[in-house]
Amino acid sequence: MRCCNNRLQIIKYICAIAAVFTAVFCVLFPTIIYESYYKYSVPKPEKKFAEILFVGDLMFDRGIRYYAQKNGGNEFIFEKISDFLKNNDLVVANLEGPITKNQSVSAGTAPGATNNYYFTFDPSVAKTLYDNNIKLVSLGNNHILNFGQPGLAETKKYLDEAKIDYFGAPDYPKSILIEIKGVKITFINYNEFADLDLLINKKSTIEKIQKAKNYSDIIIVYAHWGIEYQKSPSARQINLAHKFIDEGADIVIGSHSHVTGTIEEYKGKKIYYSLGNFIFDQYFDEDVRKGLGVAVKIDFKTKELRFTDYNFYLAPQGQTILSSPALSPE
Repeated sequence: MRCCNNRLQIIKYICAIAAVFTAVFCVLFPTIIYESYYKYSVPKPEKKFAEILFVGDLMFDRGIRYYAQKNGGNEFIFEKISDFLKNNDLVVANLEGPITKNQSVSAGTAPGATNNYYFTFDPSVAKTLYDNNIKLVSLGNNHILNFGQPGLAETKKYLDEAKIDYFGAPDYPKSILIEIKGVKITFINYNEFADLDLLINKKSTIEKIQKAKNYSDIIIVYAHWGIEYQKSPSARQINLAHKFIDEGADIVIGSHSHVTGTIEEYKGKKIYYSLGNFIFDQYFDEDVRKGLGVAVKIDFKTKELRFTDYNFYLAPQGQTILSSPALSPE
């Protein structure tokens, strides 16, 4: 009996010591206990929305090419902005020129010289875009044919290889349907500088909007239009934007002017007349160094849209930086 009693006493001592140790550990290290429980027992809440970030013009020739080569590659250009871009489901931008193996004719030229406005981007740019979450680009602009149809064909080839989607090309496709977790979003390009009669161009865009209504939850028109360096939209741009919304577009996003433009709400829908520059080598004025980003949250259930605006800035040496937090409330 004495042996059994001794064993019981030993067990009681061990339990008491264990209880004291546990109590002391919880007092001294409560965070470890909580975090461990939270990490393994509480599931992360599921996202209830898709987030798409729209940015402005991308140009990787002239000064941008120079700074990239000087600093070890294209990643240098995105160094200050990469993490921000990756924090979205998709980033959409205007690719202001072709991607080809051709040697640059604009590098080193003086502003105003003829070749200064003829762009080509190194094939490595396609992978850089993908690595920085820019996985959808508009090709509907006034520089995409700087190296003709062969340049356009090369551009598509490199984008396809990098698994980057595109729309707005002078031949095809002019629009594209992207699905994010069940939300069907159609992107349609309107290019004021396309080789088409303006009325035909307008009619073609409206027809695409009307058709897209049959299979889309959200319709977004990405327009390349307006007058360079002019902040306010022309009467023609305003009429067009309103017409696009009247016909079914949910958002109108503009590019081309190299400065940020007016933001308007029409029939409860947002119009951003110009997002300005995003990657560009223009530093001659503060207005061209400022760009706008628009993050659009799309509720998976209700398809409701919420907008958050960001400011970008073209810093020296070719880099773009985020110069402000959100401008619009969540």
